Amino acid sequence: MAPPVKSGPRFNTMITSDKVRVIDENGENLGVMYTREAIEQAAGVGLDLVEVSPNADPPVCKFLDVGKFRYEAQKKANLARKTQKTQEIKEIKMRPNIDDHDYDVKMRAMHRFIGEGDKVKVTLRFRGRELSHQQLGMNLLRRVQEDIAEVAKVESYPRMEGRQMLMVVSPK
Repeated sequence: MAPPVKSGPRFNTMITSDKVRVIDENGENLGVMYTREAIEQAAGVGLDLVEVSPNADPPVCKFLDVGKFRYEAQKKANLARKTQKTQEIKEIKMRPNIDDHDYDVKMRAMHRFIGEGDKVKVTLRFRGRELSHQQLGMNLLRRVQEDIAEVAKVESYPRMEGRQMLMVVSPK
């Protein structure tokens, strides 16, 4: 049975190539040397020989503490994961005969959502006889499009789905 595959950089006896380019603990280039010789030199300083660029020819190795190197890499990955923003879809619901003040309130919310980097799904709900006046809904969504044009772009244009008209806008 084969030993389990370790994740992370290869170090010391795991390095497979015969010759490696070596960089010491101070960042100075020691040149190309045999891997065995480089491992002995690293052990003499009390560090490990860690492969930092395995795809180079010959591979580049550094004198480092493996545990510390892995810890730093893990910390960097966690920080990158923490700072990335996931884009959510927020929904704004309106009616075709919405009043001006209500419309302004909805638009302020939409500007806030887009400012936070989220997509906004505008849902226009038709009830009863409103369904026979879909042009009112189209006019309202066109007005939304014009009012938000400088901060957002339309990702999916207005379309009917049953009794509602949908449109999705996303930040520019």
